Parts: sequence; structure tokens; C-alpha cells
Amino acid sequence: MERVTDHKIIIIGSGPAGCTAALYLSRANLIPLVLEGLQPGGQLTITTDVENYPGFPEGILGPKLMELMRKQAERFGALFHSLETVESVDLTKHPFEVRTDQKIYEAWSVIIASGASAMQLGLPSEKELQGFGVSYCATCDGFFFRGKEIVVVGGGDSAMEEATFLTKFASKVTIVHRREEMRASKIMQERAVSNPKIAFIFNSTVEEVIGTKEGGVTSLKLRNLKTNAVTEMAAQGLFVAIGHTPNTQAYAGQLDLDERGYIRLPHRNSTATNIQGVFACGDVVDHIYRQAITAAGSGCQAALDCEKWLTHERITERWDLPKGEEERVG
Repeated sequence: MERVTDHKIIIIGSGPAGCTAALYLSRANLIPLVLEGLQPGGQLTITTDVENYPGFPEGILGPKLMELMRKQAERFGALFHSLETVESVDLTKHPFEVRTDQKIYEAWSVIIASGASAMQLGLPSEKELQGFGVSYCATCDGFFFRGKEIVVVGGGDSAMEEATFLTKFASKVTIVHRREEMRASKIMQERAVSNPKIAFIFNSTVEEVIGTKEGGVTSLKLRNLKTNAVTEMAAQGLFVAIGHTPNTQAYAGQLDLDERGYIRLPHRNSTATNIQGVFACGDVVDHIYRQAITAAGSGCQAALDCEKWLTHERITERWDLPKGEEERVG
């Protein structure tokens, strides 16, 4: 497999966090390589209208926003490689090794911005209507469902929080949960139960999402897990709130991860991980906010932290030295 040593900073992930880090580092003349993965642009590429990102008073399509972020970083020299999947990393030695399905890259510093993936129901109709009535983020998309009847799938705190938030816009919110009892904390359950706009359907799952890209979601087919009966329920939106999975599988055993698999940052005001020279930003560390704007902000922080570390460790002085001469520096 080809070994590439030309890139001294590698950014893994190309969502708002990765693109912002690439922008800041490229403007500092550090020319990072961004490994985009199989979903260039991250989760925003499966979102239609984005109306809560500053600077776009008329809103902007998610894929367009990511296209602009990438172009801005490229303008200053950032390099993007698409359709390469990171299979493993070796952070135990320096320079670090990042192995994709095509090449092995060496880098003095790595910024991990690989994000988190919303857990899905796994329905073909769900995938078909993502961004057209099917959503995984109430804060992002709730505004588009003003006056409509919508369904939230899930039984944990996230589902209760999403449902409660959506009552600001929807005429009715129905929580569908596959069990008899919810897993949410007592206070979150009480808050949802006491809300007159929220109804509950237990022991049921969504069997099919009915609608079109042109007209959006019109109804859902629900299966009762006790009777096996299938009924159709009118709804103009579906929010899936069954959790997120951080994309950190490649770093397990090397980086410090929490019980849910998110990367732990040992220092409160830093994006540095437990390994010097490795930084993390965006949804791969954030299971609370999960917004494009917060991801972009942490991408900026990671870039500044990375630049400061490279300068402090005098790494930049070694870049242009002949191989084998690095040890004479410092």
C-alpha cells in the first residue's frame, strides 16, 4: 500500500468542524489534508433547508452550505480527498499513521472531526424521505413543521426533549415507543406527560413512512408489537430520536473515550486529547448541542490549538529538513 508523507496535518472528517479547522489551518499556511470519508460534508448533506446558521437570512440548503465551506478552505490551500475511508490509526508513534482503504498517511498532527451518526430505524422509506419530512434534529428542523402533526420515535431523554421542543411549532406531537415503559428520566417523562400537545403510543414501531419528496410525509404505518396489527396514522413529519453513535471506532484503545464512545477532552478549555498532537472537535466530542454552528466553533478551536502545539513543539522547523535530520532540531 502506498505510503504518503507529504501532509503534516491530517483532518479526519469534512463536516462543519473539519472544514472550519481546514480553513483556519490553511490560512495559517499549514496546508492540511482533509480525509472526507464516504459522506463528504457530514450530516448536513442529508439536510434540506438550514435556517439557523448565521449569515444566511434566507436560509440555505445543507449541501450548499457544506460546498461553500469546502470551497472557502480550498481557496487558501486546504486539500480534500473524498471516497477514502479511514480504517485504522496508529497514534502510538510519531509521526502518526492514518490508514485508509487506499493509502497510509503519515502526519505530525491529527484533528479528528469524524462526527456522530444519528441512529436510524433502517427503513427504506425512512432513507428515501430524509430531509423531506424525516428528521433527526428537532432544533434544526422543528421550524418547518409549524402547525403540523408529527411523530417522535424513542423513549429516552432525547426523545422527550425533542418532543417537548417540537410542541413550540407542531399542533400535536405523538411519541411512539416500542416498549411499555419509557427509559427517560422521571423529570423528563413528567414534563412530556404534562404537556397537552404530546400523546403517546406504546408497544409499537414505525413500519413504513408514507409520502413523496415533492409532498413530504403524509402518514406512517405503525405495528403493534403485542397484537402484530398494522395501522396507518396521519402525520406530516417523523423525528427519529433513538440516539447517536460517535464515529470513533478507529480510535478505541488509543484515545480516551467515554462510556458512550465519545472522545474525552482532558482539559476544559482545549480540544487536545490524551495524546499530544491529536485534537478532536465537533460531534465526535459533543453529545449535547450537536449543531452545525457549535461544530464549526470547535473546529476553529482545534485548528488554533493544533497550530499552537506545532509551534511550541517546533514541529514546523522539521518539515523541510532532509529525512534523518529532524533530530538535530531543538
